[in-house]
Amino acid sequence: MKDKKVLIVDDNALNRKVFENIIRHNYLFDTAENGLIALEKLRIDHFDIILMDIQMPKLDGISTLKAIKEESLSSSPIIAVSAYSDQSDRDYFLATGFDEFIAKPIKPKHLLETIEQQLHDPSPTTVPLGDMEVEEDNTIELDEGIVKRLLKYNTPENIREVYLDFIEEAEELTSDIKKIIDEKNYPAIGEKLHIIKGNSGTLGANRIYHYSAFFEKNIKNSNFENISKDYLKLKRMLDNFRVYFGEQKII
Repeated sequence: MKDKKVLIVDDNALNRKVFENIIRHNYLFDTAENGLIALEKLRIDHFDIILMDIQMPKLDGISTLKAIKEESLSSSPIIAVSAYSDQSDRDYFLATGFDEFIAKPIKPKHLLETIEQQLHDPSPTTVPLGDMEVEEDNTIELDEGIVKRLLKYNTPENIREVYLDFIEEAEELTSDIKKIIDEKNYPAIGEKLHIIKGNSGTLGANRIYHYSAFFEKNIKNSNFENISKDYLKLKRMLDNFRVYFGEQKII
């Protein structure tokens, strides 16, 4: 299967690493940090399938798709990847011109099945909405089922590095949130929380995922009343997760 090449387009370095670790045994791949870089790569190289994040700086996924079509840069299937999980959002992406949609957090088996299906039958599949939702159990620190699924596609050393990268990035983003709170530029917090939410969901850090989603919703609704309390609780959860991950034996 390594005669097929995938272009991974995502501004988040950890997301790109997760994608790489899942597909590297089945496909060749290259990556792009944003839509502009993706367009440059498509002008000089052929890719059999494109994984396109929607929310990106410089050029978002929908604008990148439009440019690809206008310049006839590729006729290969283009899969939208986004944290949205509502059926109407999926329908919107398909209507916009994407060939398929994959919701974050990514499920490795579903990702590989979708790529395989699109390479052989490039038409949207019917995906039950339940397959696009995140587990609701936020009482566990880490979903070991997700860890085991990731381990099926790469070495324990590589997967452990992914989790350590997640912890380090999440702590940096949380420090950024504290600075933004001090500056009282509260709406800017949403972007930081969106990254933490997406990464924690993909890696099965359930408590962090659900609380960052709750915190992000408050920011979107301009509910800033308990913002310092929300920040401190999220920071505490990250501290606890670092300790927990250091002690667990699954990886």
